[in-house]
Amino acid sequence: MINNPYKGKFIVFEGLDGSGKSVQTKLLTDFLENKGLPVLTTKEPTLDSESGEIIREVLDEKKIISPKKLQDLYAKDRREHLNKVIIPALEEGKIVICDRYCFSSFAFGGLAVDLDYLLKINDEFLMPDAVFFINTRPETCVLWMERRGKKKTLFEKKEKLEKVYQNYQKVFKRFKDVIIIDGEKTIDEVHNQVVEKLKL
Repeated sequence: MINNPYKGKFIVFEGLDGSGKSVQTKLLTDFLENKGLPVLTTKEPTLDSESGEIIREVLDEKKIISPKKLQDLYAKDRREHLNKVIIPALEEGKIVICDRYCFSSFAFGGLAVDLDYLLKINDEFLMPDAVFFINTRPETCVLWMERRGKKKTLFEKKEKLEKVYQNYQKVFKRFKDVIIIDGEKTIDEVHNQVVEKLKL
């Protein structure tokens, strides 16, 4: 992957569904904005591209396509996301915080698609300046999602989350600079860990 050559900083949150990463994305955004820093918050898959719409239908189990085709769509959506949203903001000097990025493709997509293939179709994309992994156990994630009361999507079953969790551990052996955050703590304690580890 390509190191960020732009004046802005690119920060990514990763974790299992239900891990609390989206809450931490918002808290870090608020923290930085309160310091007067320019922040753009975004997420993947996007909702405004053709690829993103198809991905959402597959995740909601309204459409069935092959696992490889799904990952090709993620890569296509990511390329568009980078070109239209992330890179322009980085060029302007903004801090871009993204809820999920290619590491989700490696961990979730790796359930059915070869990891080397996934790495290959993402290798021309930007490497974030910081990657935070909210390390929350699969059983905790399922409990929190059940409390949320929403219908589970394709990857939100406990058995799948356990395999995805294992995949994240394998992936992070290849990307040494990932910052592991204990997601089992309170929301404020998790946020404090993120702020402590963040270097801008």
